[in-house]
Amino acid sequence: MLTAGISSVLVALGVDAADRDVLETLTEMIQCFLCEVGFLSKSYCELSGRSEPLIADVILGFVEMGIDFSGLDQFVKRIKTTNLPSLQPQQPQKQLNMLQAGTKQTPPGHIPTYLPTFPDPHAYIRTPTHKQPVIDYEAIREKYAAQKKDMERALTKFLAKTSQIHNLFDSDETNMFPLIACKPQFPPYLSALLPQDQIFDPEDLEYDPRSQEHPASPPKKRVKQEPVAENVTPVEKVEEIKEESPKNEENSSQNWDIDNPYLAATKLPAKGND
Repeated sequence: MLTAGISSVLVALGVDAADRDVLETLTEMIQCFLCEVGFLSKSYCELSGRSEPLIADVILGFVEMGIDFSGLDQFVKRIKTTNLPSLQPQQPQKQLNMLQAGTKQTPPGHIPTYLPTFPDPHAYIRTPTHKQPVIDYEAIREKYAAQKKDMERALTKFLAKTSQIHNLFDSDETNMFPLIACKPQFPPYLSALLPQDQIFDPEDLEYDPRSQEHPASPPKKRVKQEPVAENVTPVEKVEEIKEESPKNEENSSQNWDIDNPYLAATKLPAKGND
């Protein structure tokens, strides 16, 4: 704005061109002059007990600086300056989206506005670095129930993949809805009689229960004697009992009774005699 005002005055005085350095020097000189006049005018204004300066305060500022202003009105009437264009409204500067922790606190009324603003609250307020544990009884019970349900579901899937199962459908291709096979213990009251607070190793026992397990017996043999002629020694013929084919085993395994209520045969209610 000052550069445009100085340029208009130079054009009115008949100056056609000027260097940029000269304009910058004149602008700095005018700026220093106006600041000094304004400071002296403000000082005389406050000395007189006023808050806003008057023309008399400006004249005293000129006198204090030693400037003759008697020909100022004639200079203004003689020189015809061009009107400067109005200032264009500047676009407000966009505020960058910076990461802020919390909301900045506004200063109270007794603090002047020219002082710097308060820093982020985390600079002077204790901020925990970890999430506080939940101590609500209801929330803890719900979380425990959810974890227990997930654990049971995962354990059931693991047992269904690793142990023997029963299928609801006859086809073995689809393992939909697998049922874990029940393994009954005989006698059922044995677990109640055994001590549960101690775990014994087979080495500590007087006898090894594995040693009592008998190995699988070999296939039986039958000896047949055929009638032969006289003066001929009898020959023993050995025939081995062939094991049943795996197909027969599969068919027989399907006929076994499965101790599972979901796969049990449907029982129709008995009709009463009317």
